Amino acid sequence: MSGGRSSSSNRKIIIYAIIGIVAVAGVSATFLAGGTEPAPGPQPSQQDSIARFKAQFCGPDSKANSNTYIAEAVLPSECQMPLSVSVDGDGRVWYVSTKQGILGSYSIADNKFAQYQIPQWPARDKPTDFNMSWATKTDSQGNVWFTDNNELLWRFNTAASTFDMFRTPATDPISFDFDSDGNIYLVGVRSKSLFFGDLSQMKPGTAEGFTEIRLPLDGFAGIDNFRVSSGSVTVDRERNVVWTSVLAFQQKGAIYRYDVERNQTSVYDLPQELTSPVGLTVDRDGNLWGTDHGTSIFFTLNPSDGKVTEYTTSVASPRIYGGTTTPASAYTLPYWIATAPDGRIWFNQHEGNKISVFDRDTRTLTEYWVPSQNELWANCPDNANTCGLANALQMSVGPQGQVWFTEWSENKIGRVNTDAQAPFTVSAPDDVNVRRGDSMEIKVDINAQGAFSGRMVASGTFTYNGDLGNSTGIFSEQDVSIPAGDSKQVSFVFTPGNIAAGQYTLMLGAENDEVSVLKAVTVNVV
Repeated sequence: MSGGRSSSSNRKIIIYAIIGIVAVAGVSATFLAGGTEPAPGPQPSQQDSIARFKAQFCGPDSKANSNTYIAEAVLPSECQMPLSVSVDGDGRVWYVSTKQGILGSYSIADNKFAQYQIPQWPARDKPTDFNMSWATKTDSQGNVWFTDNNELLWRFNTAASTFDMFRTPATDPISFDFDSDGNIYLVGVRSKSLFFGDLSQMKPGTAEGFTEIRLPLDGFAGIDNFRVSSGSVTVDRERNVVWTSVLAFQQKGAIYRYDVERNQTSVYDLPQELTSPVGLTVDRDGNLWGTDHGTSIFFTLNPSDGKVTEYTTSVASPRIYGGTTTPASAYTLPYWIATAPDGRIWFNQHEGNKISVFDRDTRTLTEYWVPSQNELWANCPDNANTCGLANALQMSVGPQGQVWFTEWSENKIGRVNTDAQAPFTVSAPDDVNVRRGDSMEIKVDINAQGAFSGRMVASGTFTYNGDLGNSTGIFSEQDVSIPAGDSKQVSFVFTPGNIAAGQYTLMLGAENDEVSVLKAVTVNVV
């Protein structure tokens, strides 16, 4: 865990606030694309408002872009605003349209979509409204469950093509998971409690069968109650443990571990920089992994001693901002996270415009660039050739390791070609020691399986956005070109700045325009 770090004074909310709408911060949904409220003056006509809404959220004239690692599919109906997504045991991809109120599925085998209209969806008939649905999961019977922010939980019987609706005590339900018996654990943004749904007692149309498990919130005393939100929930079925996160954006984050058999809840306070823990998943050893959707940091928590180890993504690409440099206030905002059958940890970078996977055995992070950008979702300069985000808001890992994600404002879903290997690997020491005021040379080996031409990259947990802050790091060469089958060793000279003694993580590696690979190096600053 870090002992201290430099921080940017302008931690931004721009897109985070939008998706924090219903998700995690309770911030006004009027923070669109520029992070500001509408200017006073004449209000636009209804037609103008609808046109602006469609341009911002509907992905008009979307195209199915692709690169070596990611392929997109345009949805069959316009302006679906897909959000939650899940892959079932048959390889079908299920998603929920937050605008049209459609439960859609896509079959990879025959390249066909199917659509089912959800019985009630208020936003369907309101031109500029949407209902958020943050979580979709398939149960052991093949039924598809999904949340509805109108305090509802839906179940779709895939055999009969029928819907059941359950009322929930969770306000703005955002995340749920199944236990070994098919029962449900659920959290809602505004509820700040854990809820247990006994499947045998749940009745459609009612909230029967749900029990509240109150969380000890003493650590959030003194913080405005409206700022305190639930993040997500995940069930460790092997150990009969339920994990959930609670956050007060920019103020405090905490993790809760509920032991089902003992009916006991343990609290883990997170380091002061991790104030937005949202996505959670458990690895095969019972360690918790999480994302901080207010920084560029993802982390792991050891339940036996409470130790938190932080990692960071690469620094946000300048392509997102239409230039050659990245603004100092840019964050990648890791969001939702899942453990694949092979043990690797996948997550999406909301503002990093990437889908990422971390191999905890090799401590290597691989990031795949999403090949779509919408300039309405970033602060883009005039006449920029490329700029913006795809708004990849949710992701899912299937039972065979399939990885799919949604592009909320682009009317598309996308998948990662997990069979495509990066053309190079990266190796470096696992840990180094350095004194403040001294420099340390770290040797980074790039091994090219295929021909590779790209650039060296470095990021670290010294700041909230992966930048090195007042520390410095210089590669012996920045641009690298390596023939297939060859390797190259590049030196990275690191000098810690005015930072507190403690443990940090450097991420060192290389990238091209489609993929980056970074090795985590623990840096002990003494």
